[in-house]
Amino acid sequence: MSKLPHIEKYDHPAGGWGSVKAVTSALVNEHVALNGARILLHQNKPDGFACVSCSWAKPADPHLFEFCENGARATAWELTKKRIDQDFFAHHTLAGLTAWTDFELESQGRLTEPMRYDAATDRYVPVPWQQAFDEIGAMLRDARPKRSVFYTSGRASLETSYMFQLFARLYGTNNLPDSSNMCHESTSVALPETIGAPVGTVTLDDFEHTDCFFFFGHNTGTNAPRMLHPLQEARKRGARIITFNPIKERGLVSFANPQSPVEMLSPIQTAISTQYLQLKIGGDIAAVTGLCKALIEADDLAQENQTPRVLDAAFIAEHTHGFDTFADAMRAADWSDIETQSGLTRAALEAAATEYARAKAVMILYGMGITQHREGVLAVQMLTNLMLLGGNIGKPGAGICPIRGHSNVQGQRTVGITEKPALVPLDKLAEMYAFEPPRDEGMSTVDACAALRDGELDAFISLGGNFARATPDHHVLEPAWQNVPLTVQIATHLNRSHLLHGRAAYLLPCIGRIEVDQQASGPQIVTVEDSTACVHASKGFAEPASKTLLSEPAIVAGLAKATLQGRRGKVDWDAWTADYSLVREAIEKTYPDQFKEFNARMSQPGGFHRPIPAAKREWKTKNGKANFITPEGMGEDPDMSFEGERTLRLMTTRGDSQFNTTVYGLDDRFRGVFNTRDVLLMNRDDMARLNIAEDQTITVTTVSSDDVTRSIDGLRAHAFDIPAGCAMGYYPECNPLIPLAHHAKRSKVPAAKAVPVRVRAT
Repeated sequence: MSKLPHIEKYDHPAGGWGSVKAVTSALVNEHVALNGARILLHQNKPDGFACVSCSWAKPADPHLFEFCENGARATAWELTKKRIDQDFFAHHTLAGLTAWTDFELESQGRLTEPMRYDAATDRYVPVPWQQAFDEIGAMLRDARPKRSVFYTSGRASLETSYMFQLFARLYGTNNLPDSSNMCHESTSVALPETIGAPVGTVTLDDFEHTDCFFFFGHNTGTNAPRMLHPLQEARKRGARIITFNPIKERGLVSFANPQSPVEMLSPIQTAISTQYLQLKIGGDIAAVTGLCKALIEADDLAQENQTPRVLDAAFIAEHTHGFDTFADAMRAADWSDIETQSGLTRAALEAAATEYARAKAVMILYGMGITQHREGVLAVQMLTNLMLLGGNIGKPGAGICPIRGHSNVQGQRTVGITEKPALVPLDKLAEMYAFEPPRDEGMSTVDACAALRDGELDAFISLGGNFARATPDHHVLEPAWQNVPLTVQIATHLNRSHLLHGRAAYLLPCIGRIEVDQQASGPQIVTVEDSTACVHASKGFAEPASKTLLSEPAIVAGLAKATLQGRRGKVDWDAWTADYSLVREAIEKTYPDQFKEFNARMSQPGGFHRPIPAAKREWKTKNGKANFITPEGMGEDPDMSFEGERTLRLMTTRGDSQFNTTVYGLDDRFRGVFNTRDVLLMNRDDMARLNIAEDQTITVTTVSSDDVTRSIDGLRAHAFDIPAGCAMGYYPECNPLIPLAHHAKRSKVPAAKAVPVRVRAT
């Protein structure tokens, strides 16, 4: 295949030989072909390690190869033989490294020793661990806690996350934003109001009992490929799968199981979606309005004709509140408005509603195509409304399933990583550790970005991640980092956030989850929580990349001891570092209902399930009922103007060979994009209307009401199967186009899925 950037049609199934080739290439490229293959056999196994990539559920009875190609890439990335040490920085200034791409930076390999920024040479230079801790601690003591941020990426273990949030609160702040703020915070705000739980209600076992799945806004073949196995099994027993997505993603079109010899040696593949509806970007609320309207009016007709009801009237009467108001609003919705705003026909929506009505158990699964809009909270609640109509929460095979991203992004919230003090048992922490926790609300990710922009940050401590690239408004925010007095990055690989540093900056490399974590009491085990609220143990198998690395808990403890100096709270940080089981005992004591017998249960095959009351039809809402939420409109981004013949709706998305901000390669084979990420995928008719030729260089500019010009030059336009008026670009490359103020109401999730832009040839 040509190494030049190019686009070609890709109509092969997800999985298959393409997946095998991708796994092999990942291991070979990182020079870990034999050792990596051996270690992959332990991935997502009950006695193995939890994947460092996505958070999809880990089965009790796993496949021989219980990993996907992106999970294998993440493992190879961590096991790589490539190293970054002081010699690397001796040859490269940070100014020089800023010209490198994200892929080039992270592909240099593992960080091996603690570093401190030297302004005189514009380089990172080695610093002993204790000296780094002491210097950081002294600067934090001089900083103002309310202007200091403790950020987490979603990959840290439950043990590290618990220690990190406790350190921040002992220090005096609830500024604990995390990657949830950029993805599923809309879920965490929406679901407690509707069903009384901030997470989904299904487990992996439910997949065996579902006869109809509805997917909204998720690219399963890239972002949670292991889910394709239970979906394939469901299709083979006749389950229906209805998908709503602007782009036909290969994983939800067809799948060839790479673990099946028959499928690998024949053209056999499984059609995944039985109906695929390519709605407009931002058309989900309108589409769900159409589904609900069709179901309610069909139920009205059934009552008139005295035929069996379409809705679950008994469930609605016993368990819900607000149905009548919601139903009246759906009846009043106009089909022409629904069709215009969703981009779908009435006939298509009624066909999907018919599948819902005839199913005994329906499951809705959704991703950031739902949550990353101005009305992302309402969009999630509309999905819940749809489920309540059929009583499809709290019975086998039915429920709502937000598909989380990073491997422990849900779990870290469970143990206190949140800027919202109301979600944390602060009185319990006060009792356990003899201090008075801060009670004021802290900064979310958007708040932290605003403080950065306005010069109001004293310190930024990052536990993993690539914050500077993950956030919106790059052109506005990137220059502001040089005004922050202190930045600290705990990481395994070099990334752009390490180049966009404060006046004092430290790079603290840590042991990876796949590596053996040897502490005073012996090799340690950590735990994570998956998307279905199941908690799993994880132990390392590989030798650490360097003898000078410390574990994440050891780094957090070192920072806490140096900063607090025993002056606040009673915590035996040394004991916790020596034996992580003591941290788990503390977690259990803090959250006794969620983590009962934590140490004894953590290695249970399939994980132990945290109790989710809504899954048992127990509604922990203010009124004790599941609540229908009536929308005021159907637009998911009502505050943005998409008017004008040159304005398109842009959505940013990840590609194949990528997980979150980590780019493993420049190919996105499922979309037929090779050796480049600098593209804008457009509807062919839009290209003709705007006089833009195939492969033409273009400039993309955001349409916004403020005085900031947000523009990207040098992208190339390519025709793609996407609805008219819509366009797709890659994340994080297109993040400069997203205004910081363009975020979901109440949840503050950046609204990356419907950005009004104009495109012109250059």
